[in-house]
Amino acid sequence: MSSIVIRSFAENRSLYAPAAGERRVDADMAHLLSLLEKMEPKRVETLSVVEARAQPTMAQALRRILRDPQDDQGVAMEFRGIPGPAGDIRARVYTPKILVPGVATPLLLYVHGGGFVLGDLDEADTAPRMLAKRLGAIVVSTHYRQAPENVFPAAHEDILTAWRWVLEHGESLGANLSLLAVVGDGSGGNLAVNLCLDAKAAGLAVPKHLALISPMAGTDFGLSSHAENRTTLPLNSAAVEWFYSKYARDALDLKSPQLNLIDRADLNGLPATTIILPELDPLRSEGEQLAQALRRSGVWVDCTVYDGATHQFFNLAQAVNKAMFALSQVTRNINSSVGRTRGLSPLSCQSTPIVTVRTTCVQSLLW
Repeated sequence: MSSIVIRSFAENRSLYAPAAGERRVDADMAHLLSLLEKMEPKRVETLSVVEARAQPTMAQALRRILRDPQDDQGVAMEFRGIPGPAGDIRARVYTPKILVPGVATPLLLYVHGGGFVLGDLDEADTAPRMLAKRLGAIVVSTHYRQAPENVFPAAHEDILTAWRWVLEHGESLGANLSLLAVVGDGSGGNLAVNLCLDAKAAGLAVPKHLALISPMAGTDFGLSSHAENRTTLPLNSAAVEWFYSKYARDALDLKSPQLNLIDRADLNGLPATTIILPELDPLRSEGEQLAQALRRSGVWVDCTVYDGATHQFFNLAQAVNKAMFALSQVTRNINSSVGRTRGLSPLSCQSTPIVTVRTTCVQSLLW
């Protein structure tokens, strides 16, 4: 019998009803989206790659309201270069300044998003820093070759290379190699799943937990969430198709099992998995389908849809309450998988159903 976890909180919504045909946006998200709109972003799918990479981001909107945008959260960071197939892969190592003596330190690989085209380590600084703080873990945040300069499967090759580096250097970084986890966001979610499958096939150590934030899990653009989010900020369905048009070499690539995770027959044996999905995101439906595919393969899955949240919300925990809940969900499940909490490990439980979260309406903390 599947265990059931019900997460029901008071809604955090605007006091005003939406216009006909519109959906309510979480109040915290709406504030940041209004700041982003004032920065006049253009639709990515109408731009050149150079123009798209220069567009304002949610991370930039967040920095406008933080009391101290330079706050390091009590986490030190150093730059590293990982030898890769086509030169050094840029990476950052995040280490909490205070670690509990005598307690083993987990090692986590973080893979940022950006549709295989956009995104970098600067824009992705918040999530790995906060994961390091909340988990008391060493976090390696890695970049990868991006399209269209480097097409499929260049990014996938780089992430497996980064994982080999993590396994080789983890102990020297001060981490325990028996406490491994991987977190991937967007395209990074796709890369994270492939990393686990490739590591298993190559006889490498596989992480004990996999956390996926809005993963790019398929190339079926006819799913319901694509139809529902044709104009949504900061990511719409046309932008997702634009990303794939840059990364895939041809139509055959779009059918590759590396890009169509939901159709893979070899998902069994993957680690316990947490999937975080914002409601207002064209990638939501494929994330839900991936959760179901993992369950059918016997993988423990905790999949949650966060009501009223949009793509990139997980990186906004300093101002968005639902992102704080999502961060707590990820850290709790990782801790449980690596045996750092009392009670049952996710590996000894059954999967929980996909649930929708409406978080409590409390004032956001601008950390």
